[in-house]
Amino acid sequence: MGSEQLTVVSFNVNGIRAARRRGFDSWLAERSPDVVGLQELRCPPEEVGEFDGYTASFDTGSIPGRNGVAILTKSPPTAVRTWVTDPPKARGLREYASHGRYIEVDLSDEPVTVACLYLPKGGLPADLQRPGNIREKPDGGAKHLRKMTFLSGFARELDRNRLAARRAGREFLLIGDLNIAHLEHDVTNWRPARKMEGFLPMEREWLGEQLSPRRLIDVVRVLHGDRPGPLTWWSWAGESFTKDVGWRIDHQLASPGLAARARWTEVDKEPSPDVRLSDHAPLVVGYDRAG
Repeated sequence: MGSEQLTVVSFNVNGIRAARRRGFDSWLAERSPDVVGLQELRCPPEEVGEFDGYTASFDTGSIPGRNGVAILTKSPPTAVRTWVTDPPKARGLREYASHGRYIEVDLSDEPVTVACLYLPKGGLPADLQRPGNIREKPDGGAKHLRKMTFLSGFARELDRNRLAARRAGREFLLIGDLNIAHLEHDVTNWRPARKMEGFLPMEREWLGEQLSPRRLIDVVRVLHGDRPGPLTWWSWAGESFTKDVGWRIDHQLASPGLAARARWTEVDKEPSPDVRLSDHAPLVVGYDRAG
């Protein structure tokens, strides 16, 4: 798209080693984005590897085979912050500080702070759990409660980081797998999804509270318009991918100044199931650079 634009990707790779075996590096070279936020690296730090033409900033976390986030940038960032180097101040997040769920970089070639988040998937509240109708063993709503506690703390942390960027003269961009679909347009079969984790009323309400014209803007929804899609996740199972039955749980939420420069969005969905890099597809947005 040319150097006059800043191309940003959010991509849950569902294991960077597996994604690279499936062709991630070829996709990266062909797309050639300026910034790539990755979630679910799912590997130890020594196995993240190098990415030709990019500086990789990452936090793989302390839980083997789980979580892990990274931001790849064509130009080395001027600063990198993780919850290990800069622990979250909000209550409810401290137990996650070593889990590899959040990383933030200050771009060196653009006055923008980019944050990458892998938000907990969560579970169902106790009143929606019925043995036989959920995949996992009933837990009395424990995973759901942990997710809601995380959301409460992260809302405060997000405000703090967004305002810190503004004070430093920077725009702010949160990208990542938020494990929440916001609107009916974001889920193919939205009616039954209302009783599924990721589309519960309280989760959708939380995401809506983070969005406003003066705070953060869902640039993908603005660019795509008030219509179904775009989808970014499809189950590995069945024919979800082929029939395009999926969810948009991957997001790019921009501060107002940056959102005003968002020009186009694409989802790099592969042409067939056998060449999928992940159960997610890269979510790409092109922004005009600061004048």
